Amino acid sequence: MLSLKRIHAQNTRLQTKMIRNLQVIHVILLVLAVTFPLRSSAGRFHSHDNFRYCAISCRANGASLTDFGGVGDGTTSNTNAFQAAIAHLSQYAEYGGSMLFVPPGKWLTGSFNLTSHFTLFLHKDAVLLASQEESEWAVIEPLPSYGRGRDTEGGRYISLIFGTNLTDVVITGDNGTIDGQGESWWNKFHKGELQYTRPYLIEIMYSENVQISNLTLLNSPSWNIHPIYSSNVIVQGLTILAPVTSPNTDGINPDSCTNTRIEDCYIVSGDDCIAVKSGWDQYGIAFGMPTKQLVIRRLTCISPDSAVIALGSEMSGGIEDVRAEDILAINSESGIRIKTSVGRGGYVKDIYVRGMTMKTMKWAFWMTGNYGSHPDNNYDPNAFPSIQNINYRDMVAENVTMAAKLEGIAGDPFTGICISNVTIEMAKKAKKVIWNCTNIEGVSSSVVPKPCDKLQDQESGCDFPEVPLPIDNVEIQTCSYRRKLPLGDHVLKHL
Repeated sequence: MLSLKRIHAQNTRLQTKMIRNLQVIHVILLVLAVTFPLRSSAGRFHSHDNFRYCAISCRANGASLTDFGGVGDGTTSNTNAFQAAIAHLSQYAEYGGSMLFVPPGKWLTGSFNLTSHFTLFLHKDAVLLASQEESEWAVIEPLPSYGRGRDTEGGRYISLIFGTNLTDVVITGDNGTIDGQGESWWNKFHKGELQYTRPYLIEIMYSENVQISNLTLLNSPSWNIHPIYSSNVIVQGLTILAPVTSPNTDGINPDSCTNTRIEDCYIVSGDDCIAVKSGWDQYGIAFGMPTKQLVIRRLTCISPDSAVIALGSEMSGGIEDVRAEDILAINSESGIRIKTSVGRGGYVKDIYVRGMTMKTMKWAFWMTGNYGSHPDNNYDPNAFPSIQNINYRDMVAENVTMAAKLEGIAGDPFTGICISNVTIEMAKKAKKVIWNCTNIEGVSSSVVPKPCDKLQDQESGCDFPEVPLPIDNVEIQTCSYRRKLPLGDHVLKHL
């Protein structure tokens, strides 16, 4: 007969195994839910000429890409068709706005520019294929807050979908696909053959009231989504996929933006899933436009060599009031990373993260004060960044190699760090030094394993603001599309 003690021990092991199996199933279900979301009837098609969709603004006028000579065979260039369609539809901006509908098919195209009071809508079986011909990508000036391209000095290739100085623009669909076909760009990058910085998939500049939603983005040449110098931006319901070895394929990079909401996204990336930015060294300091009032929620991320959420490294215009919650990190290098360096200047402050689950991580928390990577040698060596009021709470992590690597700058410590109610289960081959803390100051509460001495014990938990940001009050409405432009000679003249 087995003793009661042995029976109890066996039951305990079985219960532990069952709990872990349920956790694995929970993660799989979460990933499937984000990758293959259930869609309400409001987002489904009834026909190509009449259907409902969700957006911040509805449109009174609409047309199909085929009305402008579009051919969805995967080989015919549709650059002229997109450009002609948007040029024509722009005249309806003051008459209820317009929508361009992209029907089922494979639509090869180079870059095209959007217009105000406009919606680009991709059918669920529509695939935009980015052209491999460099002649289809114009070269534009470097961003003023960067001073040069990120890959090379000088200019940069324009993004596949581009817009500047816009008001009320929507890029959405019924989970249609935008495929950047980035492999040729990645190869040129690795071989040092790029003449200019690689294009992004979507970049919106100097704009307000922007929505990017319900799409699948594949194989971007570089960053996927880049709103910059913009306000009132909503990014939601995206699936973003790139090989985890692909260079700089960041998922979503809000850059010098105010009032931004990122939610319900699933990202597999070769770089940071979300990277919050605001300019590079002396150029970002001079431009002086911070990223602030940013909400990130219900994000699932896989990024084995980068961060789930990164703040920086280009943060010279400042980053403040960032709120992230309900984040699932799987097989990623770090959960939250702050990246900066001497010469950056600027600040990262009032950062709040809660409700994060991390599974198989190198670091749960990482702060880097020696990131380097300057645009040129003209940066100010006395421009020290200010990192303060960083709050992490209510988190669990498992199979973690090192709990935290928190490295401030000598003479310029990172201050006001708070970590509370965090449980980290270390990997079997964890580092001997679980917490590595230098040039930081802060507090901790209910953290396992015990943090470094520089995070002093306190009884209360870390802050998280309960008052919503203005972007949380922006509502998505149900709209109806009807193909009802008076098509005729005034359309044909654009073909």
